[in-house]
Amino acid sequence: MQNTPQPVRSTTAARPLYRERLSPSLWLLGSAAVIAPMAALVFVQYDATLSLAIGLVVGFLVIAGLIAASPVIEVRGGVLRAGRAHIDVALLGEPVVLGGEEARAARGAGLDPRGWHLIRGGIDEIVVLPDEDPDDPVSSWTLSSRTPDRLAAAVRHAQGLQAGR
Repeated sequence: MQNTPQPVRSTTAARPLYRERLSPSLWLLGSAAVIAPMAALVFVQYDATLSLAIGLVVGFLVIAGLIAASPVIEVRGGVLRAGRAHIDVALLGEPVVLGGEEARAARGAGLDPRGWHLIRGGIDEIVVLPDEDPDDPVSSWTLSSRTPDRLAAAVRHAQGLQAGR
């Protein structure tokens, strides 16, 4: 068997420039935990120990399900992924970070009906990315983010890397 040299792989495509899971707020997780005692009450008539165990398992599964189902925003290999959607960063314009009253207006009456939205309650700030692809019916991407400045910087950095190629 010959020992042939392996090609060197770039690590920049393997490692994301930015990754954020839009997990539920602590208030929502706490509210979901109320399911545990309700499930336990259903089975308390059969056995108190069994009902406690079932309540704990149900509460854990509900909270784990909420966290596992929460969408991820990621910039990796020149592609922005937001939940199930993805777009090449070269097709995006300059990111705009909005917070406070501006973000509230952009999520409400100012929300672009032709845009792609990944908005989560409990996350106040958003990043708006204009879609400059003339063939794409989507006009912009509006994404909730707990660290919008880092997301905007990662998109700009990925755009710079692609422009340098």
